Amino acid sequence: MKLRNALGVAVGAVGATALANRALRSRAGDFEPFLPGEQRTYRWRGFDVAYTEAGDPEDPDLVLLHGINAAASNHEFHAVFERLAEEYHVVAPDLPGFGHTDRPPLLYSASLMTTFVRDFLADESENATVVASSLTGAYAAMAAREVDVAELVLVCPTDTSMGDRSVPRRSLLRAPLLGTALYNLIVSKSSIRYFHADHGYYDMDNLTDEVVDYEWTSGHQPGARFAPASFVSGFLDPEENLGDVLEELDVPITLVWGENADITPLSDGRVLADEADATLVVFGDSLLLPHVEHPEEFVDVVRGEAATVDVTG
Repeated sequence: MKLRNALGVAVGAVGATALANRALRSRAGDFEPFLPGEQRTYRWRGFDVAYTEAGDPEDPDLVLLHGINAAASNHEFHAVFERLAEEYHVVAPDLPGFGHTDRPPLLYSASLMTTFVRDFLADESENATVVASSLTGAYAAMAAREVDVAELVLVCPTDTSMGDRSVPRRSLLRAPLLGTALYNLIVSKSSIRYFHADHGYYDMDNLTDEVVDYEWTSGHQPGARFAPASFVSGFLDPEENLGDVLEELDVPITLVWGENADITPLSDGRVLADEADATLVVFGDSLLLPHVEHPEEFVDVVRGEAATVDVTG
């Protein structure tokens, strides 16, 4: 009798979890692009890659590559996108497995992401200025060894995220029932706000409800957990050392750092800048998203005016 009761409880819990997962998917509703501009599709190795384009095609190309997190997409650049499009031909893709790009149940890897960045730059831009955030900064740096770029502007770049690679952790998040439930907790609105407060935003007043709603909706699209499963288990970390890669490059490099960043602390930025002979621009009152919290000053950095603008005050 006790076994039968236990089985009944287990079946009930599984059923409740499945219903909860289904309910969250149904609540996600319409998922419209966040950035204003022309919505395009780049066909790449079976993926329909979504990207937003704005600005005069005759202007210099500028490619914006968002960072990696559970609800990542090109919306990360919403605060600077239109300003940059006044002087550049701006292109901002959603990386494979994120945003409006296809999210098939692949075992996502750093090599896949790096290859995508390389091919996208080669096919959809010409000698572009490339702005890349966090872990994607490493992909952009590696791609720049094979594709001509005018400049790299890397925001708190890193080559490590979640430590050692873990197959069990990746498998857990990829599991149909439990993995979906765990992922739904990670991309709940309370978790989104918590993670932003912990390491994203210096001033949480800069995080709007509109952004939280978009990230929540993005995180509840079909297949949304597969790329983040590789991220939180370390499989999106490249094997190469970022400092070594930057040191090899013969292109101008600007590193943009939040003075108060702790996950990728400013001390890391100083070491990278020294290794790569790069310009280091430090934003005060900022964590990992200086381009969101200080958009006007960040646009000046991209324009090459960092030397005449004090952004540390």
